[in-house]
Formats: sequence, C-alpha cells, structure tokens
Amino acid sequence: MPLAKKTLWISVLVLWALIFNACSTSKNVSSSNSETISDQKADQLNKAELEELYWARIDSSKMNFTEADVEFMTGMIGHHAQALIMSGLAPENGASPQVRTLAARIINAQKDEIATMQTWLRDRDQPVPEVHIDGLNLMIHGAGMDHSGHMKMAGMLTQKQLVELSGARGKEFDLLFLKYMIQHHQGAVTMVQKLISTDGAVQDEQAFRLSTDINVDQITEINRMKLMLETIESEKKD
Repeated sequence: MPLAKKTLWISVLVLWALIFNACSTSKNVSSSNSETISDQKADQLNKAELEELYWARIDSSKMNFTEADVEFMTGMIGHHAQALIMSGLAPENGASPQVRTLAARIINAQKDEIATMQTWLRDRDQPVPEVHIDGLNLMIHGAGMDHSGHMKMAGMLTQKQLVELSGARGKEFDLLFLKYMIQHHQGAVTMVQKLISTDGAVQDEQAFRLSTDINVDQITEINRMKLMLETIESEKKD
C-alpha cells in the first residue's frame, strides 16, 4: 500500500478511536452525573423524612403528660416565685457576701425555671400562671389558682415569717434566711417526690428532666445551707 494511503487509513482509525472514546466517556460522565443527582435527591429525601419524623416525635412527646405534671408545674411556679421574694431581700438587709452570692444564684436559677415551666404549660395548651410580686406580696394569676392557693404548698413561708425575715438585719438575717430557705427547699423536694410517686406521671421527657433537676439542685443547696448555718451559729456562740 502506498505510503500516502497508509497514512490516511491510520489517521482515519485514530479519528474513529478518538470519537468512540469520547462517546464512551460522555456516556460514563452522563451516567455518573445521573447517579450523583439521584444520590443527592435520595439524601435530600432522607433528610426531609428524618426531620419530619423528628418533629412528629417532639409533638407526640408533648402530649404524653398527666394532670399531676400540670399541677406540679403550676404549683412550682408559685413556689419558686416566693424564693425570689426571699432572695431579693438579701442585698438591702445587710446579708453577708456568702449569703448574697447564694441568694443571687437562687434568683438566677429559679427565674429561668419559672420561664421554662411557663413555656412547658403553654406548649401543651394548659393555663399559664403569671407571677406578680409587690414587696412581700405574691400574686399568682391564672391557672385556676386562688389568691392564697400558692401559700398552701409544702415549705412555703407564711406572711408572718416573710415579715420577720424582712425585718432582720446582718447576721440575724443570714440565720433566718438560711433557716427559712432550707424549709422552702425541702418543700420543693417534697413536691418532686410526690410527683414522681404518682402513677403515670413524669412520662413527659421535659417534665422528668426538669423535676429531677430541681430535686438535685434543691438537695445540693440544702446541704450547702446547712453547713453555712452551722458556721454562723458556731461563730455566734464564740
């Protein structure tokens, strides 16, 4: 075969090879792209389904509560509110730095818990008690609570005890504050124990977590306050 023709045939074969390879590559790329797009759609679908399932479970969990859970949240809001009154007296009544620090910690923690319990009730379409504090006077509106209903809860101070605490100064205030706050915290622990011992109660995850957190925090602070009280009483004897 003449050299010119041989060269032409080689060129044609090379061209066909290039075209075939390009077509094959194009098909592979197209197939790969299709698979990638399909995977992305599957991932998006899976994420959407999982997100929908997540929110469905959250909504379902909010329905898993009892009347005892509602009563606990409603009552503890008023109970915590009185602790705010008591703790608010510390700075103006000459409390020691240690007692002022304790009082500030109680205010911060229990304000947050009041807000959490109000949200819990609101999310479950339950009446939400609103707290109004005027000096030593505590008013709870809503949730079917009467004017004095909150005063009947475990550990709550009487109005006479609040007036006594309000009139104390310095070390005398420290002693009374610790004595009455221990009483108050023990009442909160009693309320938690009553809730947990009620059949069917605290199946709601948030109710369980909040009530057990309150229980642990109150017991921890009771032990701390007992030590503080012992120290002040021993110093007073000396």
